[in-house]
Amino acid sequence: MKSISTLLCLTLCICLFSNCVNSSSQKTPAITEGDSLNVGKNTVAPAKAPVTGADQVSEYLDYLKGKKIGILVNQTSIIGKTPIVDSLVALGVNVVMIFGPEHGFRGTASNGDKVSDSVDPKTGIPAISLYGKQKKPSKEQMAGIDLMIFDIQDVGARFYTYINTLGHVMEACAETNKEMLILDRPNPNGFLVDGPILEDHLRSGIGMYKIPVSHGLTIAEFAQMINGEGWLPNKMQCKLKIIKVANYDHQTPYTLPIMPSPNLNTQQSVMLYPHICMFEGTIISQGRGTYMPFTILGAPLLKGKYDFVFKPKSIKGMSESPLHINQECYGLDLRKYDIAKLEKAGKLNLAWIMDMYKAYPDKARFFDMSQSKQMGNFDKLAGTENLKKQIIAGVSEEEIRKSWEPGLGNYKDMRKKYLIYP
Repeated sequence: MKSISTLLCLTLCICLFSNCVNSSSQKTPAITEGDSLNVGKNTVAPAKAPVTGADQVSEYLDYLKGKKIGILVNQTSIIGKTPIVDSLVALGVNVVMIFGPEHGFRGTASNGDKVSDSVDPKTGIPAISLYGKQKKPSKEQMAGIDLMIFDIQDVGARFYTYINTLGHVMEACAETNKEMLILDRPNPNGFLVDGPILEDHLRSGIGMYKIPVSHGLTIAEFAQMINGEGWLPNKMQCKLKIIKVANYDHQTPYTLPIMPSPNLNTQQSVMLYPHICMFEGTIISQGRGTYMPFTILGAPLLKGKYDFVFKPKSIKGMSESPLHINQECYGLDLRKYDIAKLEKAGKLNLAWIMDMYKAYPDKARFFDMSQSKQMGNFDKLAGTENLKKQIIAGVSEEEIRKSWEPGLGNYKDMRKKYLIYP
């Protein structure tokens, strides 16, 4: 009787999740374009909206049966509206270890904060942080699992660290001959392939791979590129199994249902991120310390140059010590900027950073990271030393873009080999 009850319970769970998957093609909970994430509202999506790999439970549930599962997830890893770990445990899947990237398993840590290992209070499963001293699962940890699942929402930019975490975990899988199951998700910036190619000597935690600023790939496509280009140590190969996104190509609009990190808290910020993140290597605030990060730009010394003003504050869980804290910053308000213009252009917007450099009165300090611990290394963000020099020298945008070749063109050709979606 016990086994029959278990089977009935499992069947019921599968039916519930099947309904959830079917409904996900009708409605997608949306990130609003206001100051913060509005979790409570839904927007009606087109009849054939993208259906994530995770939402296609029937495509992989049987494959997980009888296996000890490790899973790399964060707050974006959901089935319907439920965290995937909770969902899989409810379906009888033997999840034995959770791994979390930057911002942690629940996505609550601030930018750059180290996250400690813990035990998930809801499921009692060990949660291992891969952001800090430990970059990849240890061989001992890998010995305790049969299959690794990767399910994290990416936003398509080289300096967004989840692709680095992907590479590290692929390395751990390859070393221990364990398979990785990728539950793929759309890239909201999948239409954008642009920027200088990362130079070898500028590799860092915000840029590991020789790719442009905006790579135009989903996580699964990127994983195939890592394998295909031999980017793992000693050209090791990670065995991959991929559950593709349904109803998706690289031009398909996709509104993220959950904010991907504390400072990407609106759809507008997600779409502007590839264009604005390089400002982190300048004296210009990107809105950290407000509820509008990556949609506004400004600095105190731009008073009189721009009318829009904001004042960064300490915000726990987002930015405790932001650049220009408690100072009025003058600059650009891009919260209502028409993203369709960026999609139509298909290029990174360089005008914003070039214009603000021209407007800044103390040009010698525009890129000087010694002024604040909150300023990053512009060259590492750009992936090249040339861009900073070109902006300072007043080189035209056309000439700057020419300097990205032939690297960018070669990347676009290489990218074609790994595309799963048109």
